[in-house]
Amino acid sequence: MDLTPYVDHLRRELAVSAEAGGDEARALAERLSAPLESAARLTLLNVLSAAMGEVTRELAPGSVDVRLRGLDPEFVVTPPPAPEPVREAQETVAAPAVPSAADADDGTMVRINLRLPAHLKGRAESAAAAEGLSVNAWLVRAVSVSLDGGGRAGAPGRGKDTGGRGGFTGWVR
Repeated sequence: MDLTPYVDHLRRELAVSAEAGGDEARALAERLSAPLESAARLTLLNVLSAAMGEVTRELAPGSVDVRLRGLDPEFVVTPPPAPEPVREAQETVAAPAVPSAADADDGTMVRINLRLPAHLKGRAESAAAAEGLSVNAWLVRAVSVSLDGGGRAGAPGRGKDTGGRGGFTGWVR
């Protein structure tokens, strides 16, 4: 970042202010220009450093540093590390203990509320109807298949036709 335009602006402002004081004030302003340039550059660097400190606090764990190259400051941005993909984070999380088949088949039922977007609800209802299941039974099977590794064992189903009525045969393992 080139500070020269800002320092030149300060020199012009000093010269304009000195015009009001006559020839002696003009001469004094010219003699003070060089030392004021150093003070102005140092002040601007302090302001930039303070501003980048605030930016760094907001950017943490990344940072922004101000480095002096010659007479001009340079900004060095260190971005925060990229977040790990969600997939990797899920792989590192320990899976909860899976109950044994005997524990899982105790017959206890629990109720949960599930809110689905309308388009998924319609698709779930269609898929359940196509397989002759209730939406609840279809969801139980889908969750079971998902958690048990993709096999269809353990899915609820309908038994053979017994006397013209479809008989529910229960859970199959």
